[in-house]
Amino acid sequence: MTKQTETWEQAKQRLTRFWFHARHLTVHFVKRCVDDKINVTAGHLTYVSLLSLVPLLAVVFAMFTAFPVFSELREQVQGLLLSNLIPTSSDAISNYLEGFVNNANQMTIVGAGFLFVVALLLISSIDQTMNRIWRVQKRRRIIISLAVYWMILTLGPVLVGISIAASSYVLSTVRFGNGYLSGMQSVLIWLLPLLSTFVAFILLYVMVPNRVVKARHAVWGALLAAILFELAKTGFQVYLQYFPTYQLIYGALATIPIMIVWIYLSWNIILIGAELTASLEEYLHEPSERAPKEELATENEQDTSE
Repeated sequence: MTKQTETWEQAKQRLTRFWFHARHLTVHFVKRCVDDKINVTAGHLTYVSLLSLVPLLAVVFAMFTAFPVFSELREQVQGLLLSNLIPTSSDAISNYLEGFVNNANQMTIVGAGFLFVVALLLISSIDQTMNRIWRVQKRRRIIISLAVYWMILTLGPVLVGISIAASSYVLSTVRFGNGYLSGMQSVLIWLLPLLSTFVAFILLYVMVPNRVVKARHAVWGALLAAILFELAKTGFQVYLQYFPTYQLIYGALATIPIMIVWIYLSWNIILIGAELTASLEEYLHEPSERAPKEELATENEQDTSE
């Protein structure tokens, strides 16, 4: 009886400590989000995203064309991007974007170079936002920043193609034993979007800031963002299905405000995950390490960039 009482007391103390830290971490996290005005930052990123969307997609699809192995996956990647870009009305947007991207692919070298620069504008804005959240004052050297941006634009589509190919292989393997593994197939179909989003957010929170962010902190921010993102996708789709306010007001143009609202909501979720990651580092007194000196910009480069 004494052992049971001691065990209960220990469990009660642990629960009390957990609640204490959870409450204070939540307060710190909310205060940080308010101080950083993530809703205003999400609005800025939404504007830049709309400006850079077509050039970015043109560069991404051009990378798939450059790799014949993934050329057949272009339609799947396009469907995946559009389903994440906006949960519903993707057919109309798909037709518009496909036409824009095809027109962009017929441009001259000078025009294609301009599109590439505009695509870099979005990545640069994301880079600056993440560094602001992590309170990074020193920027990367220009050559390092360009190398990182180039890696994202080139390796990103390849990694997406590998991910989709692996997912298709897993699902086809599971479907082969449909009589025995139908339950597993449904679980995989439900988990794959969540896992792919989770991995993408971890890479975003770890690689983009100009600091050495610990993966054990980024995991929690990425998990929160991935869950919120999938819930928002489902909730937004249900809302538009049963409460077609935008369709009634805007008619055929409803896809434009719907896309803007969804991109704005998505950026809020991404920034919330980043704020949680940075809040964990501060609350646990485990700050991320500074980037190596050779990657930091010199004073002259810093003044020039400013």
